[in-house]
Amino acid sequence: MSPRTLIAGAVFALCAATAATASAADLMEVWQAVRQHDPQGAVADAARAAGASRREQAAALWRPTVGLSASAGRASGESRMNGAQFSAPDFGATPITGASFGTSVEGGTATRWTLGARQPLHDAQRRAQGRQLNLAADAAEVEWQAAQQDWMLQTAQRYFELVLAERRLALLKRQQAAVEQALTEARDRFAIGDAPVTDTHEAAARALGLQAQAVAAADELEMARQALADGTGLAPERLQPLAPVRAASSTGVDQLVQALELARQHNPMLRLLRAQLDAAQAEADKHQLAASPTVELVAQASRERLSGAGDFGGASNTQSQQMIGLALNVPLYTGGWRSAKLAESLRLADRARAELDRARLQVGQQTRSAWLALHSGAARLDALAQALQASKARLDATRLGRQVGDRTTLDLLNAENDAAAAELALLQARSDLLQSRLRLDALLGQLDAASLQAVNASLQP
Repeated sequence: MSPRTLIAGAVFALCAATAATASAADLMEVWQAVRQHDPQGAVADAARAAGASRREQAAALWRPTVGLSASAGRASGESRMNGAQFSAPDFGATPITGASFGTSVEGGTATRWTLGARQPLHDAQRRAQGRQLNLAADAAEVEWQAAQQDWMLQTAQRYFELVLAERRLALLKRQQAAVEQALTEARDRFAIGDAPVTDTHEAAARALGLQAQAVAAADELEMARQALADGTGLAPERLQPLAPVRAASSTGVDQLVQALELARQHNPMLRLLRAQLDAAQAEADKHQLAASPTVELVAQASRERLSGAGDFGGASNTQSQQMIGLALNVPLYTGGWRSAKLAESLRLADRARAELDRARLQVGQQTRSAWLALHSGAARLDALAQALQASKARLDATRLGRQVGDRTTLDLLNAENDAAAAELALLQARSDLLQSRLRLDALLGQLDAASLQAVNASLQP
């Protein structure tokens, strides 16, 4: 065995020993770390809290409003009255007519205050606005759920990308060691005249090609590990993921028709679009002609005073008012604004309805694809597992045939490559099947920590 082969084997053994001693991180551990570290969760929680406040806004629309206004400053005033009639006890029973009154204040002190309260009794626009606010709060909750599901799917995807990157590099290193051994044997056999020089060239070319692939695979592994480390806040060396070793457990939805119905009712995207359609219809209701009149209970008290000196000496004018009753407001003409807004809101409602119909088709297709991928995945895994066994048997037979001279070095190299590809394909299929399970749960609105735990149970070192 050549020194290069010994070095490659030692490096591979060292990497394997290091991976074995490092603490493995399962999917649930990674998810908990992501929830605590990734700012994406804080963004979703803040949006959810902001949306929840809209329910209080909707309730506040029908509560009374109380306002106080006050002002003070310098002011001038003059009032004159001619032809007045008045009577008083000291002037007898006959009223005095043709009297004149006049007051004047120059640069006096003016004060004014008004205290008022209004309670809406009937307001169709306000009712529609409250419905919109409640729908917006519901939409914020659905958006938070969708964000949580997308977050879980993203975490699982990064986790399995790291699994595949590690296995790909390990298989390339194993192939490198095998090709190095084949290259050494080809050189030795060529030296004694037992093999043509083409075997040496083929093995050397394959070794150099694997070396380039290993460099690229090492870069991919570094990027995958760093991406997961950035999301979890864990040190990259702690991220030793577990690989899937068996098929995913069933979601409990055995019939495609049942899955499609669940998706139609509970898919977060469809729920959000339904809320947007209801909000668009509420906006149209705000601009209907029947929504224009409003009735309010009104109570108000005010006082206005102006005092100072004027043309007739010192003067003081004071006015006080108190009122409680009903206020009716009926807009008679808005210049066409209301009808134009109604036409716009009706068209926007039509667009929201069309977007919902389009999304139903898309979600149905995605649900069908994920359900079929999950329920046909077991048969695909069986086929790939048998293909892997056949590839290993072919590799063993080719090695033996190469030793006795029935197979060429190129045959051995091809068998090595096919066996590695079959092993990686099986791991890829297992990862895809587990992610299909998670995607189907997300489409049905059922992706949660229990779903991750079910997938996590399929992982082993």
